[in-house]
Amino acid sequence: MKGNVPQETTSFVGRGPELARLDEALAQHRLVTLTGAGGVGKTRLAQRAAAGVAAGRVAADRRRTAGEWAGSADGTGGSRFPDGAWWADLSTLDSSELLLATVSDAVDLADHSLRMPVEALSEWLADRRLLLVLDSCEHLVEACAHLVGELLTVAPGLTVLATSRRPLQSAAEQLLEVLPLPAGGSEAMALFTDRVTERLGVAPLHEPGATAAAEAICRRLEGIPLAIELAAAQVGPVPVTTVAEGLGSRFDTLAASGFVWPRRHRALRTTIGWSHELCAPLERLLWARLSVFRGSFDLAAAQAVAAGGPLRAEDVAATLDRLVAQSVVHRVGAAPVSAATPGSVLPSAPASGAAPGSGGRYRMLDTIREFGQTWLEELGEVAGTAERHADHFTRLARRADAGWSGPDQLLGYRMIEDAHPDLRAALDHWLVHDPATAAELAGLLVYFWTCCGHLKEARSTLERTLAAHTTPDTAHVRALIGLGATVTLLGDYEHAAEIDDRVQAMIAADGDADDRIAAACLTGLLGLLTGRSQKALDAVREALGSAGSAAGAALDTPDRLRCRLVEVLALTALGDFAEGRARALELRRHCVAIGELWTRSYLDYQLSVVALFSSAPAEAVAYARTMLESKQLLGDAFGIALGLDLLAAALAAAGRPEQAASVYGTGGAYWRSVGHPQRGAPELQPVRERCEQTSRAALGDDGYADAYARGAAADGPTALAAALVPDGVGQD
Repeated sequence: MKGNVPQETTSFVGRGPELARLDEALAQHRLVTLTGAGGVGKTRLAQRAAAGVAAGRVAADRRRTAGEWAGSADGTGGSRFPDGAWWADLSTLDSSELLLATVSDAVDLADHSLRMPVEALSEWLADRRLLLVLDSCEHLVEACAHLVGELLTVAPGLTVLATSRRPLQSAAEQLLEVLPLPAGGSEAMALFTDRVTERLGVAPLHEPGATAAAEAICRRLEGIPLAIELAAAQVGPVPVTTVAEGLGSRFDTLAASGFVWPRRHRALRTTIGWSHELCAPLERLLWARLSVFRGSFDLAAAQAVAAGGPLRAEDVAATLDRLVAQSVVHRVGAAPVSAATPGSVLPSAPASGAAPGSGGRYRMLDTIREFGQTWLEELGEVAGTAERHADHFTRLARRADAGWSGPDQLLGYRMIEDAHPDLRAALDHWLVHDPATAAELAGLLVYFWTCCGHLKEARSTLERTLAAHTTPDTAHVRALIGLGATVTLLGDYEHAAEIDDRVQAMIAADGDADDRIAAACLTGLLGLLTGRSQKALDAVREALGSAGSAAGAALDTPDRLRCRLVEVLALTALGDFAEGRARALELRRHCVAIGELWTRSYLDYQLSVVALFSSAPAEAVAYARTMLESKQLLGDAFGIALGLDLLAAALAAAGRPEQAASVYGTGGAYWRSVGHPQRGAPELQPVRERCEQTSRAALGDDGYADAYARGAAADGPTALAAALVPDGVGQD
């Protein structure tokens, strides 16, 4: 299965004819937009259709006319979209500035090149045959239409499915209006019944008058799915008949007041408003304050941001559970489980299956969040809630950075990844209200951004924060160092050298030992990637020496650890394999002891290189695989590309030409995802070329090409997993 379509968390009811029409439209048109009012089910319909594409079940069985949509594994989907279905959630964006970055992330493009983002995305999609879903386009209609127009022009195999309350107004667009479920039909009743029985079983529906009351509710709510779900969530504390009576009274009151909204809007807004009225005061307050979140959030975030005044932090969990029970908030996943050891700086997350309210993540649907935002404005709490929100996510970034050099590194990555939309919102807040904190936050996120492939976003954000905060303090210096590292990794070496010079001048004028070490990391990285390894070595050794950090000591900060890594890389690049290997093994033992992954992964890379040069291919294979396992956990596409290149060379040297060629093919696909041809260590290029020639000679040109093509065409994660399977070569 290829793609990243969100998993369904509740049952899918009906929509057979709609799915059949959508399948037909996707077969005939390259841009299909599902339109309709909020809460009518556009996202769920797109989600079900895209999941069918990802699983190879696209063609609806048109011989069936009733009820359930039938997909077939041997239908047209497998051949029409062999590269799968990919989902971009645009609801988290406040503006079009990060639209390209969000879509690039959605299709697994982690571009490390200097190309314009739209150029990189266009090239990535140019020869692919896939379905791209753009969910919630209504607030970015013009930007989405422009982007889709460019992508459809250059990518003939691309089909786009959009959901939007407003059409994109594109000439290529095929509109499909999503209507409510038939109000008096079986599907609306089935949805109401499912949502009640999922929580309470069938007993409430067997009470006297319950069936007739449920039918009245579905008719009154015009068959709008979200409204029906909200009404179903009120069953339990009261019978179905009481829910029907409450809704009826609400509608009668609105009719008497001359209410003039369109019927569908009236039904949904009435139901949301009625749900709000049925909430206890603290539940309403929490609803309003939670509307500040852009993405999913956990209980800790809800407590930090929403507690205050009458809503105590210790009451948030139970109040949140009640909002979940009323379908105001949805659970969207389990919380990550920390592998932290005692003394770690990050709190352990609850295991999945913990008591309600104690773990997992939560999210509001857009329509519900919009209502909450309106209420937050009425309360006059917009500014205060936004401040607490930005404070919380800044503290989260500080904790993640503090845990970099220890066992919480991976958990920190997961935290940053989960919180990415809200970290963006925090940065936007600080840029307006406190540019110094914006610069600090951007500097803290640099290594997370670069590892996760958000280089273009990192560069743009760092440039904005540096323009806003010009005081030459630690926050400015760290953000400038981060910008230098970012443009270095993008390959803009001339600009990186200018930044490095500026940083050195600032450090010389007024910099402490930690700033000097951070600056040395930048000088060392730039030196390594531009073939000036001696300069890199001298820079980090001088900084570590002046800070009183002898070899093997004081590895308790991220920058010190990175400087030691630069030292190892520089020694190997200079051909000093003996000292390079000794330092690498020493530093690796430290990383293993503390559970650190990022530095260890590059040490494994270096040890594999040394083994390959030392005619020890079995050892090279083993270290390359260990490096890839770490990069897989970190989601580092650039690091995976490096590691696959190295593993292929080691396999070739170990006499496994067919496997080597296949791994080369998989590596080539990963290199494309980061926007570069093979860009490993320069000193590795000759041996890599020799190993490739050895494999080609053993297999013949056709055999090599076939094996390479198989590796290149395979699903990336699947091919990577296969490459990591031990095969008797190297260490166990």
